Amino acid sequence: MLLDYINVIIGSLILIIGVMIGVAFLTLLERKVLSYIQIRKGPSKVGFIGLLQPFSDALKLLSKEQMYLNYSNYMSYYFSPIINFILSLMLWILIPYYFNMINFNLGVLYFLCCTSLGVYTIMISGWASNSNYSLLGGLRSVAQTISYEVSLSLILMSCIIMIMDFNLIMFSDYQSLIWFFFLMLPLSLCWLSSSLAETNRTPFDFAEGESELVSGFNVEYSSGGFTLIFLSEYSSILFMSLLFSIMYLGGYDLSLLFYMKMIFISFMFIWVRGTLPRYRYDKLMYLSWKIYLPLSLNYLLLFIGLKIYLM
Repeated sequence: MLLDYINVIIGSLILIIGVMIGVAFLTLLERKVLSYIQIRKGPSKVGFIGLLQPFSDALKLLSKEQMYLNYSNYMSYYFSPIINFILSLMLWILIPYYFNMINFNLGVLYFLCCTSLGVYTIMISGWASNSNYSLLGGLRSVAQTISYEVSLSLILMSCIIMIMDFNLIMFSDYQSLIWFFFLMLPLSLCWLSSSLAETNRTPFDFAEGESELVSGFNVEYSSGGFTLIFLSEYSSILFMSLLFSIMYLGGYDLSLLFYMKMIFISFMFIWVRGTLPRYRYDKLMYLSWKIYLPLSLNYLLLFIGLKIYLM
């Protein structure tokens, strides 16, 4: 038993290091893709064709002076980015490895719990800074994330009814003949855009709307705090890409193709950022409550009906 626990701990540490390196190179990929969309070169000086750029950025950010605000609620202000980062890393335990990891049967519920808790950290970091702009950004982010969590949960319920299990590893068994992407085409696209809204990405990045909010809830953060917020956002993007690949693109398997699918979905996040302008806030709420909610509910009823009929 002790050896098993040691194995799990070492596996988790390796996973976290892997996620951190993945996040580092995702930021580099984003800068490269955006630069080519805007017809320029992007980072190309540090290391071979800019490969060491993320690490020099991390060193620069972490060696900067940490600001301590006089009027902030200090403990909340200081610890909310750390908790946000820990929550985004805790999600990665869910990867349904076949060996050496924590493979548990209520993975989907655990995912919903962790993503719901992520809202609080953004709200607290916006409120604790004691700045009007960061508070506005935090409030916007909370309203947006809660709205889209509803549609995410309902879309997830449709998938669960298809496989009748909360364990993510079951998705690969049920998609051996046909991917759920083709069976649930509108739902999978709804999931993709909802995960854009859930991770506060363009065109739904109202929490940090630079044009009107001076960078939103993270405006008062610098150095380590900003780095942690940044890392948690990008690790959430990678995780949502992983989840999309598991749920709709054939489930988990230990192959290069699975990771290529995951990278493609992450690339879609970046591509959307380089292409689309920011949505209007009322349209965002309208989209969530008047389009995605009825659509996901109808599909849920359809899949329940199919399941009962086929049983």
